[in-house]
Amino acid sequence: SQSSFLFCSVNLLLSINCTWILPCLSWHSLTESSSHYKSQQFPQPPLELTDIFIAVKTTGRFHKTRLALLLETWISKTKDHTYIFTDSPDEDVSSEGFNIVVTDCPPEHSHQALSCKMAAEYDHFMASDKKWLCHVDDDNYVNPGALLSLLEAFPADSDIYVGKPSLDRPMRAQEMLEGNKTRDVHFWFATGGAGFCLSRKLAEKMAPWASGPRFEQTSAVIMLPDDCTVGFIVERRLGISMVHSNMFHSHLENLLLLVPSDIPKQVTLSYGWFENKMNSVELKGVFTKDEDPSRFRTVHCLLYPTTSWCPVALKSALSWNQHVLP
Repeated sequence: SQSSFLFCSVNLLLSINCTWILPCLSWHSLTESSSHYKSQQFPQPPLELTDIFIAVKTTGRFHKTRLALLLETWISKTKDHTYIFTDSPDEDVSSEGFNIVVTDCPPEHSHQALSCKMAAEYDHFMASDKKWLCHVDDDNYVNPGALLSLLEAFPADSDIYVGKPSLDRPMRAQEMLEGNKTRDVHFWFATGGAGFCLSRKLAEKMAPWASGPRFEQTSAVIMLPDDCTVGFIVERRLGISMVHSNMFHSHLENLLLLVPSDIPKQVTLSYGWFENKMNSVELKGVFTKDEDPSRFRTVHCLLYPTTSWCPVALKSALSWNQHVLP
């Protein structure tokens, strides 16, 4: 996984342990917060799904496995405005019309390599005309309808940083200062392994610490990876609070706890091995666990039952989108 949990220094063990007991953050409080933002603004043109720049971080060795699964499922629905950031060219992916961005970043899972790719995501977004930047990893399923429902509650001209923390407390780090000195800093950050989104207005304010080589320089100042660096810039440099949402999910939380009826409301899902067991959402039917260990194909067919490779029995059924989403 491209998740950077493994690099958050001494917080790794606490991060993993806390994830299992992290209290659910209230969707009601999130929507109340977003409604407050909305009520303070003049009416704006409705947000379109194509206004969202979706950045997927991957690496060459996962193109045929993790990435292939995403291309087959949710990216097929967001192809024109999803950008795949990798370290290896792939003619097979490019020839299918997917937006693949080959960076100069090293293929390792080091915090420098991860920050290098995040810097590329940020710069490409800033050069686009999109209203939102949403980052995910190559082990995330993105539900486009749920993502749009979340973001359209916020006006794009507000300072919004929304995602899910991996800890039940702010991150603690050492900021490097001149003269070989350091100081303690603490801040919330949205874990990249679950995905997060930034509004354009906030992204513009981040430029002094995030554009060009500055993102990697900022990452070096706190000696932490990309997702931690985003939180540091937003909360410490800009003094803007992260909006916590429980609609984003990483493979380091217990995905079995997600109730099936709630799955179509989630913005992201994930999968992976945890304590020698496959950690994925629990959904029966459609495909067996051997055929679909991540459950991404099952989720996709329940959201989009007319997809060509979905079972025929689903094709006349109402999709989850029609049941749940506006």
